[in-house]
Amino acid sequence: MSNEPVNLEGLNERDKSRVRALQELLRYVGTSEYVAAQKRVAQRLGLSVRSVQRLLQRWRAEGLRGVVRKGRSDRGKSQLSETWREYILATWREGNKDGRRLSRAQVYVRVRAHASEQGMESHPSHMSVYRLLGPEIEKARRKGRVGSIGWRGNRLKIRTKGGIEIDVDHSNQVWQADHTQVDVLVVDQSGAVLGRPWLTLVVDSYSRCLMGFHLGMEGPSASVVCLGLRHGILPKRYSGWYGLVHRWGTYGVPSYLYTDNGKDFRSSHVEQVANELGIVLCHRRYPSDGGIVERPFGTLNSELFSSLPGYTSGSIAERPKEAEREACLSLWELERLIVRYIVDRYNQKVDARMGDQSRIARWDGGCSGALAVLGERELDICLMRRESRRVYRRGYLQFANLVYRGDCLEGYAGEQVVIRYNPRDITTLLVYQEAEGQDVFVARAHAQDLETEQLSLAEAKATSRRIREQGRLVSNQSILSEVVSRDRAVSRIQQEKQQGSDLPVEPRIHVL
Repeated sequence: MSNEPVNLEGLNERDKSRVRALQELLRYVGTSEYVAAQKRVAQRLGLSVRSVQRLLQRWRAEGLRGVVRKGRSDRGKSQLSETWREYILATWREGNKDGRRLSRAQVYVRVRAHASEQGMESHPSHMSVYRLLGPEIEKARRKGRVGSIGWRGNRLKIRTKGGIEIDVDHSNQVWQADHTQVDVLVVDQSGAVLGRPWLTLVVDSYSRCLMGFHLGMEGPSASVVCLGLRHGILPKRYSGWYGLVHRWGTYGVPSYLYTDNGKDFRSSHVEQVANELGIVLCHRRYPSDGGIVERPFGTLNSELFSSLPGYTSGSIAERPKEAEREACLSLWELERLIVRYIVDRYNQKVDARMGDQSRIARWDGGCSGALAVLGERELDICLMRRESRRVYRRGYLQFANLVYRGDCLEGYAGEQVVIRYNPRDITTLLVYQEAEGQDVFVARAHAQDLETEQLSLAEAKATSRRIREQGRLVSNQSILSEVVSRDRAVSRIQQEKQQGSDLPVEPRIHVL
């Protein structure tokens, strides 16, 4: 098109500026100043040089129509169908009834899930959802019913060491895991100090809800990681012995597991478990990226551990002199206190980034669609402790100086089987038989005379060592005697040292 005068009547200021700039640029075509002129025009219009070149091509090919954007007759009006409008508004209103809090981002997650369930190829964008809900949220805020929900500032984005960027916008999308040694001394069966246990926490990044944990005397390892992950994935059921007011309702399989770069998280077994469950493993770029999972450790320490007998503080130099003398909690009793704190306090509290929405409410609100429930047998691979044993006559086998028996094992007498176990409680073993490279579940085997007890691997080893030092024979009966003595001793110590304390001292109930 030649550089002829163009009628600019009826054009807005933006389009007039474009036309004048292109007319100016045409004067420099074929001259040595053309490149510099392109840059000036691009800067004036707030465009890239490439965009200016495309505009000029359209100007030459189509004239004014190629430069001026034709306005739509429905410009400024919502393009949402009435069906989608009703669904979005109903979802938001239903999610903010009876004390519940559902953010606009959570509504958008449900829009995507609804479109997927209905087989729809498209759905409203998150901005369309936000625009529609804007007046509703503002109206509710003025009435004082709904506060600010979601992150303060930008949405949470996680960047991994491998270069992956994850926009965290729903529950069970990204879990984080880490370990710490608890600043509380626990005792063994005789009341002697066993040491400081290790605590592994699994946290949901979106809601900051604690999904699961593992407590034991073993240090960080692939086994411990998998046991903590297993606890987070499974639905949780606790007996009345725990004295819970609320349910620990979290479960499910995460899309990503985000951790530090420790060897326990990089092990081949953790990779195998992740592949089996469809979880993407990713690691932090810097140690400072672990704030979400590290913060609960500090909260537990200040709000729970520091008030317990046997508390050691954070360093040996500051350890109270009476810590070892007053230690009286067994591993199981400490575990119960942690469960009660997580379920009835931590997950029920409001996180600073969530306005007036509790962690458990945010997790529930951020779940899109029905969550798959995996059975315990499907997660047996997470019980890493795996050993081979021979079955004896009448279905007996031996492990950790204990004798076990399973009703269905008599037919396997003389054969080699595989056992899997949780080191936190070895009174029950899971027995498998290898078939074509796979472990096929056979039966449970129970420690004789210890069926109603709980005994960790660390406690069993300590008890066996003490019995040998006394010149006695290690057997199920001798270990049972130690367990019973331990319970009586610990209960007596607690009653003597914790008069007026709210720590539980009632007999334990075994939870399988």
